[in-house]
Formats: sequence, structure tokens, C-alpha cells
Amino acid sequence: MVFSYAFIVASTNDFASQNKLGEGGFGPVYKGKLSDGRDMAIKRLSRASGQGLVEFKNELVLITKLKHTNLVRVLGCCIHGEEKMLIYEYMPNKSLDFFLFDETKKMLLYWMKRWNIIEGIAQGMLYLHKYSRMRVIHRDLKASNVLLDECMNPKISDFGMARIFKQHETEAMTNRVVGTYGYIAPEYAMEGTFSEKSDVFSFGVLTLEIVSGRRNTSFSHYDKTLNLIGYAWVLWLEGDTLELEDLTLINTHAIHQLLRTVHVALLCVQENASDRPLISGVLSMLNNDTMTLPVPNQPTFFIGRTASNSTSEERKSNECSVNKMTVTVMEAR
Repeated sequence: MVFSYAFIVASTNDFASQNKLGEGGFGPVYKGKLSDGRDMAIKRLSRASGQGLVEFKNELVLITKLKHTNLVRVLGCCIHGEEKMLIYEYMPNKSLDFFLFDETKKMLLYWMKRWNIIEGIAQGMLYLHKYSRMRVIHRDLKASNVLLDECMNPKISDFGMARIFKQHETEAMTNRVVGTYGYIAPEYAMEGTFSEKSDVFSFGVLTLEIVSGRRNTSFSHYDKTLNLIGYAWVLWLEGDTLELEDLTLINTHAIHQLLRTVHVALLCVQENASDRPLISGVLSMLNNDTMTLPVPNQPTFFIGRTASNSTSEERKSNECSVNKMTVTVMEAR
């Protein structure tokens, strides 16, 4: 559906500050009203963002063809001169990171709610990788790209960096690596190779964050060489996995389910892509308590950044060249 610019201006009260929901790398997001009274979210492309224009076109092509309960639904677009906007269903509970990394709000995420979010994200990824009309690699799965509806059900969003795979394709290479620091798989960061398994790596990182309530990118530990992934690995080796759990989860979960979830996450963040499960395997392992889980190999990216030198919660782009390959990473919001 194509919305007129006049309608968008009226529904947002001329993009009034009180209707602004937030700001991303793409540009600002506003709340508006549909003609039937329902709320909508309007993602407005920043005019200064050349990269955003490419992502806008990519997302517009992709998201209109994808339909799943765990993907955010696009309602339409608006193109008016230099103005370009995508219109989505409104998510009243914002994004997962809004709750997960806030000391007060995270208490609303009791264990079964977190587990349902993990399972829902995996279901959305399974649809993208296997059951949609086209196989889609998201390439930027993270807490801020998981929106929550009124019942706290997860909806994967932000398909600007996603890529379509042909049915026979198993991996692809690029000279321009995009993604978010802390979630990018090693083979993608170092070689520009991405696949379903690079999405699985991101899912594993996100799962560890959901269990622990801590960001991988700003994790601090007395052993300065450990990031969240490394810390989870060491605890698993020592049989102390329960020490990873968010303190707000104590006495609110089934111990075996939490232990199994962390084990599956560690299988997802193994260094070699070939060792990681497909997302279909992830769901089988999460939902089948009788299935024997393989022993994970040591994950990569053991060197972590401490909180003292991590950046603020702004989304910043950093580019560098590695063997003539451009690497663009976003700081996690």
C-alpha cells in the first residue's frame, strides 16, 4: 500500500517530537495513526544517508514478500520527492533491548517469557531460511532488531542488510561486510563469507544476552580477556553455567531448560561455521529434552572489550579495510 505524504504528515502531526519513537542508522521512527484508528510506526529515511537509500530499497523489496507471526509486518511505503518512508505495524513494547538491558524493566522478563522470545526468534529465522518464498539471510540479528508486541511476542525487524539466497546457494561472499559489533560471525568479519550459519552465530550471541541480561559488547569481567561468549564458555566447561543467569531469574525457571538453552547457544557460536547447527536443528534441540546435545567446540572472539572503553549506546558506523575488503560494523544500541 502506498501512503500519501500529506496523510503521513497529518498522522504524525508534522513529525512532532512527541510522536518520535526513536532513531536508528536508517533515520528517525515516528508513531502515527491509520485511518481506522490503529497505530503505525513510520521509519523515515534520513536525507543525509546514502547507505540508507540502498537499505530502504532492499527492505521494501524484501519485507513486502515476507509474512510470519515472528516478523514485523510492513503496511506500506511513502515516496514523495526526496522523502522516503516505510510504514510498519506499531509495536507498543518497543524492542527487546529496551527491556533486557534495563535494570528495572528486565524484571518483567521472567524465564518463560525469555524462553518464548528465544523460541519465537528461532521460528522467525526458520521461516526466513527455509519456508519463505525466498531464502533470506538477515545479517543483522540483535536485540534492538527484535520488536515486542502487546503480549511481548518477538518480531524480527530491519531487513535493510538482508540478502536473498537462491535455492542451491549455501554461502556467499562480499567485499562490504555490514552488521553490528559483537554479533558478526568470525568468517563473515574476516573473510566476507556469510550464510545461514552466520545468522545462527548472531542468534547464539543474542540467546546468551537474553539468558544473562547483559550485552556482549559491554560485558565486563575481572578477566579482561573474556567477553560474554567467552565467559559463558568458561562457566560451561567448569560446570557452573547457572552463574550466567540474570539475577532477576533466580528461582523463576526450570534449571534443566536454562542449562539446555545455554548449551544450544554455545553450539551456535562455535568458531567454524560447519560445526554450527542449522536453525531447524536449534529449534529441535530447544524443544526436545530427550535429544542428546553434541559437545560444543571453543567459540572464537575470546578477547572482549571492557565497559570502560565501550562506546555509548549510539549506533555508530566504523569502517576499515582488511585485505581490500570494507568492513562496516554498527555499535549495538
